[in-house]
Amino acid sequence: MNVRRRHISGIAVTAAAALGLGTLSACSGDSSAAGNAGNTDKFDVVASFYPMAFLAEQIGGDHVSVTSLTQPGQEPHDLEISAKQRAQLEETDAALFLKGLQPSVDEAITQSGATTKIDAATLTTLEVHGTEVDGHAEEEHAEEEHADEHAEEEHAEEDGHDHTAEGGADPHIWLDPVKYAEVAEGVGKAFEKADPDHAADYKKNTEALVEKLGSLNTKFETGLKDTKTKTFITTHAAFGYLAERYGLTEEAINGLDPESEPSAARVKELAETAKADGVSTIFYETLVSDETAQTVAKDAGLKTDVLDPVEGITDQSRGDDYFQVMEANLTALQTALNAK
Repeated sequence: MNVRRRHISGIAVTAAAALGLGTLSACSGDSSAAGNAGNTDKFDVVASFYPMAFLAEQIGGDHVSVTSLTQPGQEPHDLEISAKQRAQLEETDAALFLKGLQPSVDEAITQSGATTKIDAATLTTLEVHGTEVDGHAEEEHAEEEHADEHAEEEHAEEDGHDHTAEGGADPHIWLDPVKYAEVAEGVGKAFEKADPDHAADYKKNTEALVEKLGSLNTKFETGLKDTKTKTFITTHAAFGYLAERYGLTEEAINGLDPESEPSAARVKELAETAKADGVSTIFYETLVSDETAQTVAKDAGLKTDVLDPVEGITDQSRGDDYFQVMEANLTALQTALNAK
C-alpha cells in the first residue's frame, strides 16, 4: 500500500540500480520470501525475523503484505542487511523488529525512512538472563581461559554479535507466551494507528491471537507443573523467559551466543548438575550445529533432543508455525523433566 509515499526514494533507486532490480514491485505476502516491500495495494510490513513476521501475518491477515529480512534456515543473530533489503525498508509502510537481537537490522531500520517503526523490545519488559553462564564456576573459568575469553569478547564487540539487548537484557521474549502476547497487543495498536481503514480487523485479529497465546500459556503451566526435575540443559540460553515463567531452571552451555565454545570448567559443572538434579537430556536447536551438545552429552552420559528457539521455520522444524513448534517444545520438556 505504501501509505507514506508512492515515489521511490533516491536511496531505493540507487540500491535497485546497483543490483539490477529495475522496479521495486512487491511480491505476495509470503513472509518466507525475500520479496520487495512497498508499493503494493496492501499495508506493507518488513519484519526482522520469523517471530516478528508471524505476528504481522496473524494480526494483519489479508490486509498486509509481509516480507521477512531473515530467510528460513538462516541464523537470525548473524544477519547482515543487503542493499536490496535497505531499499525495501525505504519503501515499506512499517518495519517490525526486536532491537538488540540483530544489530545490522537495528542500524538499517534506524537509518531508514520507514514511516512506522515498531520495536517489539519496547512493548514488554525485558529482563537479564544468561549473563553468568558459568554460575559459581565463573572465577575458575576466568582463570583457566582468560585470554581466550578476552579474545572472544573483543570479536563479539567488533562484529556486534553479543546476542543481548541494550543493557545486557535477554531479547528472546517470544518464547514466553505471556510476553509475546504483550508484544502482539502493541503491534496491533501500531497497525491500527498506521492503517486506520482496517483498524477494526487488526483489533479483532489481535484479540484472537492473544487468546490463543493465553491458551498456550495454560498448556505450559499445566504440562510443567508436576515434574521430577525442574532443571534443563540447553546449548543456547534462549529460554530464560520460558524457564522463569514456568518455575524451571535453565542451565546453558553457551550462554546467549549459540555458537560460542564452553570452557572445560563449564562442561564439568554441567555434568555435576545433571547428576545432582536428575537431568537426562541436553537440548540443542535446529539452526545451529549440535556438535557441542553431542560432545557434552557423551561425556556426561546423557541423551540429546531438540528445544527449538523458534527463530525460523524450516523442514527440520517440528511444526509449521510458532504454535506447533512451541507445543513440540512442551512435549520435549515434559519428556526430559519426567512430567507426571
